[in-house]
Amino acid sequence: MTYLQAKLELDRCPHCNIDTPNLKMIWGTRTANHAGHDQRFWKVYTCDRCGGLVTASAYSDTGNTHEIYPETTEISGAIPDKARNYLEQASNSLHAPAGSVMLSASAVDAMLKHKGYKDGSLFERINKAAKDHLITDEMAKWAHQVRLDANDQRHADEKAGLPDGQDAKNSLEFSKALAEILFVLPSKVTKGIATSQLNPASTNES
Repeated sequence: MTYLQAKLELDRCPHCNIDTPNLKMIWGTRTANHAGHDQRFWKVYTCDRCGGLVTASAYSDTGNTHEIYPETTEISGAIPDKARNYLEQASNSLHAPAGSVMLSASAVDAMLKHKGYKDGSLFERINKAAKDHLITDEMAKWAHQVRLDANDQRHADEKAGLPDGQDAKNSLEFSKALAEILFVLPSKVTKGIATSQLNPASTNES
């Protein structure tokens, strides 16, 4: 359990994903609804590592939290194992941007290979996937706008700087979006169809 105390005990920071972050309270308040009921205590914490803010609430001043924002997200089990492992590592290493970017690129690489796109550079395969309508042209354009293939970029421009924290977040966001399109959403659709077939009466109503 996580309690609303002077320090918020989380496994990882929702922003930089550093392990066992030092989240210190910087502000607190108490709220209620228009009738004076549903009283909640709120505290805002800051991560010593990245400076990100985390908000938590409880029904008593030091009680067990029932809301934490932003929430930490889990990588869907619908994503193939290799790609999912890369995504988890990229998410957990946002505090080390260069490594995180390369892990995000590895996740994208693994996803495309799982779909049969194995030839050429990473960006070439992304473009081929767009040409084949596996992903949209906008997704391919987005891929070109984020730092994904660190090796290609470094070879193309030896003076290019190392990725920063925002580069890492952008690369991870693209990788997650690609996983959502290629694996997570199709899995949800398949499950939805299966559920509808088990309940045909609900689909036959006019």
